[in-house]
Amino acid sequence: MSETIETDALIVGAGPAGLFAVFELGLLDIRAHVIDILPRAGGQCSELYPEKPIYDIPGHPLVTGQGLTDNLLEQIKPFNPTFHFNEMVETLTPTGTPEQPSFEVTTDAGTKFKAKVVFVAAGGGSFQPKKPPIAGIEAYENKSVFYAVRRMEDFRDRDVVIVGGGDSALDWTLNLQPIAKSLTLVHRRDQFRAAPHSVNALQELIAAKKVDFRLGQVTAIEGADGELSSVTIRGNDNVDTVVSAHRMMPFFGLTMKLGPVADWGLNLNENLVPVDTEKFETNHPGIFAIGDINTYPGKLKLILCGFHEGALAAQKAHRYIFPDKKLLFQYTTSSTNLQKKLGV
Repeated sequence: MSETIETDALIVGAGPAGLFAVFELGLLDIRAHVIDILPRAGGQCSELYPEKPIYDIPGHPLVTGQGLTDNLLEQIKPFNPTFHFNEMVETLTPTGTPEQPSFEVTTDAGTKFKAKVVFVAAGGGSFQPKKPPIAGIEAYENKSVFYAVRRMEDFRDRDVVIVGGGDSALDWTLNLQPIAKSLTLVHRRDQFRAAPHSVNALQELIAAKKVDFRLGQVTAIEGADGELSSVTIRGNDNVDTVVSAHRMMPFFGLTMKLGPVADWGLNLNENLVPVDTEKFETNHPGIFAIGDINTYPGKLKLILCGFHEGALAAQKAHRYIFPDKKLLFQYTTSSTNLQKKLGV
């Protein structure tokens, strides 16, 4: 049995809204753990649009999705949040009262939390991997076919096949090549949608014959009891080649699904969570929804709106977590107390 993690606030979603909520909560001495189904922070910004320029972040005439994520991570360092990546919240059970809420939360990895407040910052829902159209692949999922890496050791001394040509495919090709017995990268084109430094590093590995690059797609898999033994790659010349494979990772992008959020007892309006505009609280006291997943009259799906919502939600969260402590509003520019927390 895993030990229950106790925290003041549990944030579901590590995109820009969830990351800035860590900052606003931290200023109020509220500890936070952050859960995200993705393998890294940044949400849609860093996973789908890492190099796409964003022009409407205050104070930044131009910043990329990854640049914004990096800046937010740097900004919240003083508050030392704990991240739980590659995990999805499966159950959320209220255990407190409307006046003093608390929640028991479990993830699909078996992690258990007890939190006083929950911030749902899950964008349009949880990102789910797009699965390749390969017959029988379900029997191998989470045994020898993976859509994310939870433990690199699972790939050590194995014949690994990675399918895709984006940042995730190249990142894991570069990270796993040193420990894999062999690594084959399969992509339909010899051009990649990834950071230039990753493409250059990959080309060096291919030239050194440390990575076997195949033009084409995986059309069939073989194995038994969920363990792969080989995959069939159909080349762009329509010739099939069988390649030894103990592990396969398809990176075909992500789709957004509301997922288990729909089962948490929250009011929903067209797969969005209605909130008030004073504190961005849901119909459940102690559960807040910020960012693209919420809805209210006049809602704009902008990153800067998610920042504003997180700031006001944190004020209400403080009243739940510290019911006997008076909250004094302070500015970071003039408060020595806040500056001390920030280490400046």
